[in-house]
Amino acid sequence: MFRWMSCCFLVLGMTALARENSAPRARAESQPVDSPTFGLQVQMGLDGTVRTPATLASPSPGKASLASHAEPADSPTEGRTRLVDWQEQTVDEIIDTGPTEVDNGYEWQVMPAGLMYKAYVAGEKESRMSSVWFASKGRQGTVWENTLGGHVGLLRYGTTDAIKPEGWQFDLEGAAMPRVDMGHSDDLEACDFRAGFLSTWRYGNNAFKAGYYHLSSHLGDEFLLRNPGYHRLNYVRDSLIVGWTRHLSDDAQAYFEIADALNHEDGAKPLELQYGIQYAPMKIGLRGAPFAAINGHTRQDFGYVTSVNIMAGWQWRGFSSHTYRLGMQYYKGPALQWEFAGQRETLTGAGMWMDY
Repeated sequence: MFRWMSCCFLVLGMTALARENSAPRARAESQPVDSPTFGLQVQMGLDGTVRTPATLASPSPGKASLASHAEPADSPTEGRTRLVDWQEQTVDEIIDTGPTEVDNGYEWQVMPAGLMYKAYVAGEKESRMSSVWFASKGRQGTVWENTLGGHVGLLRYGTTDAIKPEGWQFDLEGAAMPRVDMGHSDDLEACDFRAGFLSTWRYGNNAFKAGYYHLSSHLGDEFLLRNPGYHRLNYVRDSLIVGWTRHLSDDAQAYFEIADALNHEDGAKPLELQYGIQYAPMKIGLRGAPFAAINGHTRQDFGYVTSVNIMAGWQWRGFSSHTYRLGMQYYKGPALQWEFAGQRETLTGAGMWMDY
């Protein structure tokens, strides 16, 4: 009985194999020589690839036809047949009819995750979300400095990495930066508004940016009511900006930027420089890590007045590369609200910051 069943299975297997090998030959003979072939036969290999005939009509000179042939007698696959002149493709390559990725792994992305050029940790006029309570030397009470804004990528040609992307990206940034006087019934003292767009690049340890930003300063209504004779400035900057960040390691960076205001009014002057060094670990998770940064900001306004901003504390970073920080801040230099151009202040406080 066993011998009879074995013979039956052997006959069925040989019949199926013969039909499989004769099918492509029959199709090749019935097809015109110059006609293209599309999806005539697909075989799924054990390695996850799909094999399709490279051509059925006109085999290249010197190559075997699609007819199967036996392996050499000393081959371990003696008695088995194979098809030759096949082209291997993945399933995605067969299904996808659109453009494919280039060899360097770059691709076009709309609203990409992450930024090529990150905000300076201690930059006092970066577009972010922040809230800091300051004790101001030489004045009564406390001032509450806030930044309500964001920085996002709109278009990228580069890698898909959110933490350390490479390539080119176009960004949009903007923020409102109000100051509330906690010593006078939480009155709004002043507010700076910033908006701009950036073309950014990153390759290896170097990141670059070039773009434009607008900044205008405004006094609060409550401040004007308390100080009816105060001379209001129409402080405006429309600046072209270029910056370079050098990644000294995964956790530390140094940077330098220069901006030139093509349009400037009421106390604003064309040139400003910004530079600094920061330690902001790439550690991701609930435990977080310490951070520290120092920023210098030199402005042509009123004789190249330079501010110093120092920050330190604890930070948490997510897989999206968004960063949340808690810590202390010390600032000395021209007034943080640029409406008060020409005034100086020393601020010490604590707060929170979120960068994109």
